Amino acid sequence: MSALELRAVVKHYPGGGGEAVRAVDGVSLTVTPGELVALYGPSGSGKTTLLLLAAALLAPEAGSVLFEGRDVGRLAEREGARYRLRAVGFVYQSFHLTPNTSALDNATIKLTGAGFNLGEARRLALPWLQRLGLGERAEHTPEQLSMGERQRVAIARALVNEPRLLLADEPTGNLDSTRSRETLALLRDVCHERNIPALLVTHDPDAMNYADRVHTLRDGRLAGEVDVETAAIAQ
Repeated sequence: MSALELRAVVKHYPGGGGEAVRAVDGVSLTVTPGELVALYGPSGSGKTTLLLLAAALLAPEAGSVLFEGRDVGRLAEREGARYRLRAVGFVYQSFHLTPNTSALDNATIKLTGAGFNLGEARRLALPWLQRLGLGERAEHTPEQLSMGERQRVAIARALVNEPRLLLADEPTGNLDSTRSRETLALLRDVCHERNIPALLVTHDPDAMNYADRVHTLRDGRLAGEVDVETAAIAQ
C-alpha cells in the first residue's frame, strides 16, 4: 500500500470576474514509504496548496487524498486535527513559533498536545534541537534567534513526535547553504531511517542531491519528473 496518494486532486479558489483559479488541477502523485519527493515550481503554481491538501488543512473540490489507504481529504475537523497531531510532521514556511517561549518549549508543542507532561516532552525534544545544531540555544526565545535558527526550531517541532508523514514548505528558505545541505540531509535520513514518506516544496537546487524524485509543478499541474541523477551531475 502506498503511504500518500493523490488521485486527480482539484482545488480551486474564487478569482476575479467570477472565474475560479484552479490552484491544483487534476494532480495525481504517489509517495511511498521511505521516499523523499521534492516539488519545484514558480510562486503561484500550487505547491503549498498541495501540501495543505496532504495535511488535511484543505479539502479538495474533486479527487481523493489518501494516507495509508484512508481518505484524509474528507475528515471532519476534529479528525483532521488528530491526524495532523499524531501522523503528520509539517514544516511551515512562516515558522508558526510561539513568541516569548523557549526554542525547547516550542519544539514540545505537539508532544504536550498529545498528552506528554512538559518534563518528558522536553527530554524528547532536546535531542532534535541538538541534531539541528541548536543545543546551546534551546532556552532562547524566537525573538533571540536568527531567521535560520527559527526555521530549525520549526523543523525540530515537526519531527519530535516521530511522524508517519513528513510535509515541508520551503524548509531551507531561510538557511545559508551549509545549513540548507545539513537540513536536507537530515530530512532525507529521517525519511529513509524511519521508512516514512516525505513531500517537500522547494526552490533550493541542492534538493536535487537529496530527493529520491523531483517533480515540477506549473499552473496547478504536474509538468514532469526531473531526472535526479542527471540534474545533480549538471549542478
